[in-house]
Amino acid sequence: MKTLRDVKVGDTAKVKKLHGEGAVKRRIMDMGITKGVEIFVRKVAPLGDPLELNLRGYELSLRKADAEMIEVE
Repeated sequence: MKTLRDVKVGDTAKVKKLHGEGAVKRRIMDMGITKGVEIFVRKVAPLGDPLELNLRGYELSLRKADAEMIEVE
């Protein structure tokens, strides 16, 4: 299973499935990360966390722990 955490800087991935439960999954969905959305990985912070993403026309910073819950293709 490939997650958003595995996507390299400069690559784009399409969301296949969201893992996690309850409030955590809801929070990810509220950020605009839903099935079928394309996410561009813009950069990774100097210490490796968080990831800086572009999706739906805006920028988003996401922790690696949350990125592991997002399955991509």
